[in-house]
Amino acid sequence: MTEEHFPHKLTLNERKSLTMTGVSEVLRFEDSEVVLRTALGTAVIQGQELKLKTLSLEGGQMAVEGHICGISYEEPREGGLWQRLWR
Repeated sequence: MTEEHFPHKLTLNERKSLTMTGVSEVLRFEDSEVVLRTALGTAVIQGQELKLKTLSLEGGQMAVEGHICGISYEEPREGGLWQRLWR
């Protein structure tokens, strides 16, 4: 089975509503932080009173409402834990 990749795009509307495509997995969802796996890496959305409005992993789409304070991406780590320890 091949994993389908959707184009990654996000739209932020007045820091109150965020829509995102290219989402393959929701890793964590709390009212202050959402962590997603996307086509371009792990995305972290920080805010207050965040609520999931729409989620379609089959279509790679997600929408969140609330007060959005920040959006960042985490770079994938190279190698495993032991490789990082023995550098």
